[in-house]
Amino acid sequence: MQVRYFAEACRRRRLVPARLHVVLCAALIGALSSALAWADASPDGVYPLMSRWGNVEYGMQGAAQEKALASLAEEADALAEAHPDNSHVLTAEGVILASYAKAKGGLGALDLATRARKALERAIELDPRGDDGAAYVTLGALYDRAPGWPVSFGDDDKAGELLSRALEIRGDGIDTHYFYATYLRDEGRRAEARRHAQQAVDGQAREGRDSDEALREKARRLLDELS
Repeated sequence: MQVRYFAEACRRRRLVPARLHVVLCAALIGALSSALAWADASPDGVYPLMSRWGNVEYGMQGAAQEKALASLAEEADALAEAHPDNSHVLTAEGVILASYAKAKGGLGALDLATRARKALERAIELDPRGDDGAAYVTLGALYDRAPGWPVSFGDDDKAGELLSRALEIRGDGIDTHYFYATYLRDEGRRAEARRHAQQAVDGQAREGRDSDEALREKARRLLDELS
């Protein structure tokens, strides 16, 4: 019964391009926010944790990636437990849990995605503009790609609201424009999607952020698709 509900939810939310996981689609998020500009004042452990996450997310695949993300998720949870009211830490925890959900798939991914959502929502509650809107970007991607009710919390309208808020905070970001462009494409708003994909291509990469250039290349491919 649950599989039938899941399949229908995925069809409605454009999440089954090829094959169906038992309870979560293969691409839970598609790609994750790289908008984490950690300040020097962040608690010890955040910057090295996120540097390692970047290496794992963009440099590993398959079982090795899932195992590495499981380890990073444990560290992120421990850091969040030690700093429960720090938005930087909670954003890091949310991003890592979302990555882990994407890699894991299956039943366990739903729980991970929900935990990621809660961490990111708490980060926004503590500091709505924290980390240049990083929590909004990742949370918006989660709402956009997760299955909807009754399987999970996915919600197109909520996704658009969150991604728009990220753009208000950082209107020149490659990631903010790219993820909003993918959302608009999925909503059938191709002209608007092209405009934001072009802005992602033209956006300013942040110093030392190789992931920005990776997203710029994704934006170029998206622009070609929409042309």
